[in-house]
Amino acid sequence: MPLLKAENVTKRFAGLVAVDNVSFRIEKGDIMGLIGANGAGKTTLFNVIAGVYPPDSGRIIYKGENITHHKAYEVCKKGIARTFQIPKPFLNITVLENVMVGALSREESLKEARRAALEVLEFVGLVPKKDVLADSLTLADRKRLEIAKALATKPDLLLLDEVVAGLNAVEVEEMIDLVRKVHRKGVTIFMVEHVMRSIMALCERIMVLHHGEKIAEGTPEEISEDSKVIDAYLGEKYTF
Repeated sequence: MPLLKAENVTKRFAGLVAVDNVSFRIEKGDIMGLIGANGAGKTTLFNVIAGVYPPDSGRIIYKGENITHHKAYEVCKKGIARTFQIPKPFLNITVLENVMVGALSREESLKEARRAALEVLEFVGLVPKKDVLADSLTLADRKRLEIAKALATKPDLLLLDEVVAGLNAVEVEEMIDLVRKVHRKGVTIFMVEHVMRSIMALCERIMVLHHGEKIAEGTPEEISEDSKVIDAYLGEKYTF
């Protein structure tokens, strides 16, 4: 049984079909990538999985359960967490308090939430900044905080939305290392990314959306040589 299965998922906004009859599956332990041009439907698909939007048709099956019409907080309780392309910390509270918000989805007391949040901050390398306001963080650290908040909910499946976007070369490598570390922890990962260096280095399989439709799925090598993907997105064959 796959960890996550999408069956013929379609999402429309007025006359725009953002996700068009998309099906795929993610096995436990996968690192799966999702690529496509801006407006291809990637974030919309994440939002459907995470319970932000209900699909207009199709189903989302998680651990064998139909979660298609679950609310976002219910999906989180089931074990799916997500980050956002533009980090969304609570700016006027500390880094530690931000992560405690996520931890309180699982823990029953502030004491336990603090303990759990500190463990996550140690894991992502943010303990030295635990007492600073989130508003003062660099973009790279905000992205680490975004991951920490998600991990504090103890997910089995983590949706990463452009986690390396806007980072410099050194920060990209550090983030790749962190994603690998999260995966080694036992978390299955589904990630959207435009930075081909990261998606090709991390992912075992990649799915490609174009105008809401799934046009390809395969290994990084297969995707890099697919003529439809080159025409729709890559522009040229990716060189490893």
